[in-house]
Amino acid sequence: QNIYHSVLSYLTATYPPSYCKSGRRQLSCKTLIWGPGLETNIFLPARFFFIQTVDSTGRNFTTSPGEKTFEVKITSPTDPYARIWIQILDRNDGSFLVRYRMYASYTDLHVQILLKDKLVGKSPYVLKGAVYHESCDCPEPSGALWEKNMHCPASFSQIESDLSVFPSVDPDHNTHEILRRFGKRHSLCHYTIKHNQVYIKTHGEHVGFRIFMDAFLLSLTRKVKVPDIEFFVNLGDWPLEKRRASEKPSPVFSWCGSNDTQDIVMPTYDLTESVLETMGRVSLDMMSVQGHTGPMWEQKISKAFWRGRDSRKERLELVKLARANPDMLDAALTNFFFFKHDESLYGPLVKHVSFFDFFKYKYQINVDGTVAAYRLPYLLAGDSAVFKHDSIYYEHFYKQLQPWVHYIPFKADLSDLLEKIQWATDHDEEAKRIALAGQQFARTHLMGDSIFCYYFKLFQKYAELQVTEPKVRDGMELVEQPKDELFPCYCARKKVRDEL
Repeated sequence: QNIYHSVLSYLTATYPPSYCKSGRRQLSCKTLIWGPGLETNIFLPARFFFIQTVDSTGRNFTTSPGEKTFEVKITSPTDPYARIWIQILDRNDGSFLVRYRMYASYTDLHVQILLKDKLVGKSPYVLKGAVYHESCDCPEPSGALWEKNMHCPASFSQIESDLSVFPSVDPDHNTHEILRRFGKRHSLCHYTIKHNQVYIKTHGEHVGFRIFMDAFLLSLTRKVKVPDIEFFVNLGDWPLEKRRASEKPSPVFSWCGSNDTQDIVMPTYDLTESVLETMGRVSLDMMSVQGHTGPMWEQKISKAFWRGRDSRKERLELVKLARANPDMLDAALTNFFFFKHDESLYGPLVKHVSFFDFFKYKYQINVDGTVAAYRLPYLLAGDSAVFKHDSIYYEHFYKQLQPWVHYIPFKADLSDLLEKIQWATDHDEEAKRIALAGQQFARTHLMGDSIFCYYFKLFQKYAELQVTEPKVRDGMELVEQPKDELFPCYCARKKVRDEL
C-alpha cells in the first residue's frame, strides 16, 4: 500500500566529501528525498514529504543529526509573495517530515531542500502546473485518475468486510426504514451527494458533530468528483445496527464498529478533523506527533503510562492497579463525569499532561472509553510500545493491525496487564521492535492521503451497490462550499470543461 512512501522520488545527489562533514560522523553526500508533497496532483490540506539523512558509508542515520540540519524553501516564480507555511519536523531517527500548508494556489511550485546553503537531492523539485490550496474548489472529474494520482490502494479489507453484508442498497427504502428504526432515539445525518454537491437533513437532538462530516465531504468534493450517493451517518458514539447479516440490516455509517453490530465504519471524526486541520486549528495530528516522540528509547522511563477521563469502569480499575504498582504503571484520571460518586475512591484528579509528554515513557496503555479509544493512531505514531485493550470495538484500520507485531495485547479485564508490562521490561529489544513496527504502520496507513483514499473508496464501493437513484429529498439543504474571497483560485479543470 502507498508504495511511493518508500520508493517514489527516491532521489540522490553527490557533492564533494569535504562539504558533507557534520560533527564526528560524516553526513553523506547522498540525501534521500521522497513523498506526496513533491507531486502536483496529490491535493491535501497540508502537503508533506520526507528527508532521510545518510552517512558517508551509504547507511541511513538512525539518530537525529540535529533539528536545524536542513532548510526548506518553497516559492512560486509567478508570485514573489507566496503565502506558504512550512514546518520541518525532526523524527529523531535520522529522518525528517516536512509539511507545508498553502493559503493560495500557485503555478509551478519550486521546492528547495538545502544543507549548509547547498541544494541536496534534485532540488529544486518543481510541481508543474496549477498547485491548489485547500479551499480551492477544483475537483478532478475522473475518480480513477484521482485514485491513481493519490496512489490509493486497490482495496481496504474493512470496507470489503463492512459492505459484504449488503448485496444491494436501496436509497428509497432506506430513507423510510432507517428513520423508522433509528430516527427518534438517535442523532443521524441523512446525506445526498448529487452532481458533486452535498445536501443534508439532520434527525435527532444532538447533531453538532455534523460539522466534522460536513467539512470532510466539502473537502473531498473540492478534490474529486464523488459518485452520486445517498447515505445515513450515525453521530453517536455507539454503532447502531444489531441485526445479523441474515436479518436484512440497514446500512448506517459510523465512526466506530463493534463485533456485535453491522455498521459501516469510517475513520473517526477525531482523526478526520486532524487531517483537515493539520497546521490549522489542531495541535495534535498524525504529523505533529512524529516530531514530538520524546527521548530516545534507552532514555525513556521504563514504565507504562495512561491519562484520561472516567468513561469506562476498566479505566477506574487501571488507576487502582497503578496505585498498587507505582513502579510499573503511572495511571490517573484527569476528569470525572460518568462515575462522579466514585471520585473519593479513584481521585484526586491530576492535571492534564501534554500528549507529547506521554512519550517520555516506554509503554503506552490504550484502554477503551465509551467505545474504542480514538487516541490509538497517535499513540502508534510515537515511538513507545502500545499496550492495547482487548475490545469488541474497532476503528477502520484495526483489521490491519497484528498483536505482538504492532502492539502488545492485554485482556479486557486487565488481569494480565502487569504480566505484559513485566514481559516488555524483561524483553526490551522485542518491545522496542514492536514500538517501531507500530510507528511504521501509522506512518504508512494513517496519514492524510490514506484517509482521503479510504473515504473515497468507501463511497465509490457503496455507490456501486445502489439500485435506486440517490435523490435530494424534501427538507434537505445544500451544504455550501466556503467562499475564499481573499485568495480565490483559478481552476484550470473547470475552464477546460467549460470550453468543451
